[in-house]
Amino acid sequence: MRDTVEPSDLSFFSTLAASGSLSAAARELGLTAAAVSKHLTQMERRAGVPLVNRTTRRMMLTPEGELYLEHARRILDGIDELAELLGTAKKSPKGLLRVNATLGFGRSHVAPAISRFVAKYPQVSVQLQLSVTPPPLTDDTFDVCIRFGEPPDTRVVARLLATNRRLLCAAPSYIAARGMPMTAHDLTRHNCIGIRQGDEAYGVWRLTSGRGASRKTEAVRINGSLTTNDGEIAVKWALEGHGILMRAEWDIKQYLADGSLVLVLPEHDTPNADIFAVYSQRHQMSNRIRAFVDFIAHDLRSEAGEVA
Repeated sequence: MRDTVEPSDLSFFSTLAASGSLSAAARELGLTAAAVSKHLTQMERRAGVPLVNRTTRRMMLTPEGELYLEHARRILDGIDELAELLGTAKKSPKGLLRVNATLGFGRSHVAPAISRFVAKYPQVSVQLQLSVTPPPLTDDTFDVCIRFGEPPDTRVVARLLATNRRLLCAAPSYIAARGMPMTAHDLTRHNCIGIRQGDEAYGVWRLTSGRGASRKTEAVRINGSLTTNDGEIAVKWALEGHGILMRAEWDIKQYLADGSLVLVLPEHDTPNADIFAVYSQRHQMSNRIRAFVDFIAHDLRSEAGEVA
């Protein structure tokens, strides 16, 4: 009687599911699409059930495929953890690391950090996926997610990588033409650049001012002629003088430093956008994940220190 599952199937199927299509998996594995399809067919024959629904453009896991993937990744993580506990992998992290980050911050900060990370740890392979909206915390597609704000979920580990404030800013040309807002309410009379991202409430900016008992938070409903889901585009519009923007300090500090943008209502506080590395509790013992999170935390701290 043949085995239902062979050890080589586990990593193959994990890579296949992460790739999203047979052709993408073939490129990732260095095989032909025909070889990937054949391996998958052999797996399904051994399992006795279909694992993937195939279409011409993409594939979707069947319920049995989802179950197979969940256990395959759990077993692979267990193997890595055992190797590290035995000391065989402590000196040199290795294996596949799947990272998710937001579009703008991922391009400008995470991708360069990954380049430096793999130069230091050449036995680690990194898959980076950028997205507008962070994946659900229960999604096991990624090993580490770099996201803004601490997730309110005790099922995951959230490590602070760097502090990050949201700031209001505008180009000097816009301020010269429209004037500088003096109160939070003044923003309602200005052209404000809107960003639709994640689960954040769109069109409402929360600003806090004052100290002690007089401290208060105002919810300001903004108006404006420009809206996007891409932070880099929003920054470009602000630089071109189209309006006032609320954006994370990490994304605009270079423009504040050279005067291309100026602060608006600097005495007001806005919700922070601290940067966190988020990963499953069961990955706490993973050497490659610990090494990556330690590395990017140090990398971001160094970058902040260089700017400060």
